[in-house]
Amino acid sequence: MSLLVQKFGGTSVATVERIEAVADKISNFRKRGDDIVVVVSAMSGETNRLVALADSVDKAASSREMDVLLSTGEQVTIALLCMALHKRGNEAKSYIGSQVRILTDSAHSKARIQSIDSHQIEKDLAQGRVIVVAGFQGVDDQGNITTLGRGGSDTTAVALAVSLKADECQIYTDVDGVYTTDPRVVKDARRLDKVTFEEMLEMASQGSKVLQIRAVEFAGKYKIPLRVLSAFNKGSGTLITLEDNLDMEKPIVSGIAFNRDEAKLTVRGIPDVPGSAARILGAVGRANIEVDVIVQNVAQDKTASLTFTVHRNEMKKAEDVLNKVAIELGAISVESDENIAKLALVGVGMRSHAGVAATMFDTLGKENVNIQMISTSEIKITVVIAEDSLDLSVRSLHSIFGLDKQVDPNQ
Repeated sequence: MSLLVQKFGGTSVATVERIEAVADKISNFRKRGDDIVVVVSAMSGETNRLVALADSVDKAASSREMDVLLSTGEQVTIALLCMALHKRGNEAKSYIGSQVRILTDSAHSKARIQSIDSHQIEKDLAQGRVIVVAGFQGVDDQGNITTLGRGGSDTTAVALAVSLKADECQIYTDVDGVYTTDPRVVKDARRLDKVTFEEMLEMASQGSKVLQIRAVEFAGKYKIPLRVLSAFNKGSGTLITLEDNLDMEKPIVSGIAFNRDEAKLTVRGIPDVPGSAARILGAVGRANIEVDVIVQNVAQDKTASLTFTVHRNEMKKAEDVLNKVAIELGAISVESDENIAKLALVGVGMRSHAGVAATMFDTLGKENVNIQMISTSEIKITVVIAEDSLDLSVRSLHSIFGLDKQVDPNQ
């Protein structure tokens, strides 16, 4: 018998029929003898509907009232799922975030969890109940409803798994696991049986949208096994675990992540004096714009160029900031390019294998793909390339590193 925390996203509970199917799945786990805590999102489309309602009243509604409004979506789902479980003979009890006492800070729409009081849930589990918790929400120390931001239900599930010392946190989605890359780009992409927390963090940060970064960070920090499974099809999914739990012979590259929603900005002709980069990136940071890959070059005339990437939606905002800073610094120009993409090879096996970068660059060179920027870490190599070269690059690298067969191309 295991204690499992299971999270079902919006597509998994999008209709009454799908909620009934989730109830069937949970009932089967109960029959097996497992204790179950379920975290659910709002029904697919419901959050957008609520946002549209708010916009129709006041497009500048306060973040506090938006949290009050948006938190109702999950409340509908937990009640309906409990009804479906009761109908199947399972004793079930629903909780909204404030009833669990998921205590957060007061940053409305992007709150962080500070603590969870799991005492009542533990009592209910001991009495044989299935616990159904509203994801994405909590309460601050003043009693205000808060929401956790994008991917908040994943974070709720992992935090509950940590608090309850669960055997596993299972994230049910519309895909059946983590793949070597996006199957829509590479038809031979392969589902991974296991992947490390480090690899999953890198893949999520580089564009893989299977799991939210905060949830993976949380699980890795507290060593809670995560499993990604399909809500609609049977299968063992992908286990996200510690590196020590992987097979001894790790593949060099575990996956290829990419992101099309990128833009590149360059400040040219910066006087090469200490503190220039800090002034530029500091101004961008104060505008709440996240910067990713960064490259700085110094020319023979002793002026510098600073290039970095941002989310494509932030490009115009970043340009406005940079134009002001460029004038202050005496820089020559600010240039932007939104026709780029970011691609990353990820794998813990890179720690013990040389030549990965050389193989990657040689492969891209043979396909006439120009590399505009490069960034590396111990288990990742990221390049920025033209967006129209992305699909070809992903397919070529997937093949050369044998990701469909888990073959070492250097052997």
